[in-house]
Amino acid sequence: MIERQVVYDIVIVGAGPIGLACGIEAQKRGWNYVIIDKGPLVQSLYNYPLGMTFFSTSDKLEIGDVPFISHNHKPTRSEALEYYRRVAQSWKLNLALYESVEEITGEDGAFSVQTSKSSYTAKKIIIATGFYDIAHRLNIPGEELPKVQHYYREAHPYYGQKLAVIGAMNSAVDAALECWRKGAEVTMIVRKGEIGDRVKYWVKPDIENRIEEGSIKAYFHSEVLEIRDHSIRIQTPEGEKEIENDFVLALTGYEPDYSFLSKLGIQQSEDGLRKPIYDSDTMETNVSGIHLAGVICGGMETNKWFIENSRVHAEVIAKHLENHLTAI
Repeated sequence: MIERQVVYDIVIVGAGPIGLACGIEAQKRGWNYVIIDKGPLVQSLYNYPLGMTFFSTSDKLEIGDVPFISHNHKPTRSEALEYYRRVAQSWKLNLALYESVEEITGEDGAFSVQTSKSSYTAKKIIIATGFYDIAHRLNIPGEELPKVQHYYREAHPYYGQKLAVIGAMNSAVDAALECWRKGAEVTMIVRKGEIGDRVKYWVKPDIENRIEEGSIKAYFHSEVLEIRDHSIRIQTPEGEKEIENDFVLALTGYEPDYSFLSKLGIQQSEDGLRKPIYDSDTMETNVSGIHLAGVICGGMETNKWFIENSRVHAEVIAKHLENHLTAI
């Protein structure tokens, strides 16, 4: 193991857009920092469907005063990956990618960060890990079968196949429409009585019309009871049904790594939403010296924070630390 004797002003955990923004604010102030991520640069965006179009316009995804120019009003996944690579290169950000943070110990001013490759000492910690890495589990028999995926990449593998899509929010709707258009026989299983009200406004009428005309079958007020090799069992208002099935996309949402936050001693709300406790004026948690940035701040309310409204967290934290770092 390579021991690094450098004492960093800040260790930033998470190399997503908000983690990068935090690094930029640190660099502007001449602080010694490192951004650590267990995967590639902006891993969550990399894991988005290949042809995804963002809800936000490109200007709302900008960080570090680097212009984001896209071909259309709303940028694509590919354009976003190119943009954040350009941001990292333009600012020459200090990145440690494909390096998993295993443990953070110590106290404010003297934290020890152990990773899969090395160890670091830091005065302050910023957690900007998002929530896309951990999928909500169905916790039903058959969920571990190879035919089941919790992330959707592209439609081609499902051509000519009987595909079940579980969920009714943006990821599920996008997958259902694209797979149907690419030749899959799509059935949606929706726990509630309608398509989610936060589905992109230009997509929602499309999926509703496809369901109404019967091109895509949908079972509302329903849930999957069991996934079998060649079928799925579902509970519907009309009773239990078993339908033929080749593949399942369980797109029921994602959640932050609560166990990681708990190990750090970060308190979470007890209202079922498990929102981390932090000071909105400083983004500092109940653990002195550990700050949160980005969508992880929302707990189960994963629709509360996005790139466009959480990129300001980087500046909030930096302004708070201006006096604190010089005092250490």
